[in-house]
Amino acid sequence: MRGYAVIAILTFAPGLFPAGNKLTWEDRVELTRGLTAEYATVKALLPRSPKPLVFDASGGYDKNQWAEVARQSGPAARNGDLVQITKVEIGEDKLVLQINGGFKGGRKWYQGVQIGMGGNTAPVSNGDSNAPGGTSIEILFHKPLEPIKASEIKKMLAPVLDFEKHTVTQLYSESLPPETQAAIKEKRAMVGMDHEQVRMALGQPQHKSRETKDGLELEDWVFGTPPGKITFVTFNGDKVIKVKDSYAGLGSQVGPTQVVR
Repeated sequence: MRGYAVIAILTFAPGLFPAGNKLTWEDRVELTRGLTAEYATVKALLPRSPKPLVFDASGGYDKNQWAEVARQSGPAARNGDLVQITKVEIGEDKLVLQINGGFKGGRKWYQGVQIGMGGNTAPVSNGDSNAPGGTSIEILFHKPLEPIKASEIKKMLAPVLDFEKHTVTQLYSESLPPETQAAIKEKRAMVGMDHEQVRMALGQPQHKSRETKDGLELEDWVFGTPPGKITFVTFNGDKVIKVKDSYAGLGSQVGPTQVVR
C-alpha cells in the first residue's frame, strides 16, 4: 500500500516534473534513462557549487567563473576523478544534471570497495580523493528543447566529462556475476543486488522509506516518475529481496515481481 500511495502522490503532482515544450514522453524517458546513473571521468575542474554550473549547449562554459566558484566553495571533482550523474531534470530550455548527489552529496560509491582474487584484495580507491562533494551542471539551450538523445548530450559535455574512458566503475562491474552485469547494463534491479549495484543500474531513488515487518528491517527505494514505470526495490540489510514494477498513469498495469526464495 505504501508504494501505491507514492504513485498517487506523484501522479497528482505533475508540476514537480517540468518538461521541455517540444519533447514527447518517449524523448524525456530516453534522456532520463540514458543519463541517470551514468559515470564519467572529469576532464576539467568541477566546482562544488550550491547553484548549477552554467554550460552552454554549444559546448562552451566560463572557465574563469567556474574557477571563482571553486575558490569559494572548493572542488567537487578534479581532472581524472570519476563522477556519476545521480539525477536529471528536464526544463523548458535546459537540462540540469546532478553530479555525485549534488551540492550536499560527496562520497563516491567505490570508496572502501575492494576487488581481487585468491584472497588478495586491494581497494578500488584509497579514499584520499580531494573531491569532497557533488555539484550540478545546467545545460542551457536558449530555446525550447527539441528531441535530442542522451548520446548527443554526452558528446556535448566532452569539454568537461569523458563518458567513453574505461573507468574504475567498469573494472568493478566486470568483477560481478554475468547476470548482475547484464542487469546493470540494462538498467534494471534484481534480487540479490546490494545498494551500490542498484545505484549503478538505476541511479539515486526518488524516494526511500523504512519499516520493521515480521522482525525484518526493510528499506524500500522507489524509482521513476509518472506517467510511466515505477520500480519498487526492497532491501533487507544490504541485499535486495524484492523488485516490483508498476505503471502510474497508464491504467492498472503491473509488471512482474521478483521475490527472494
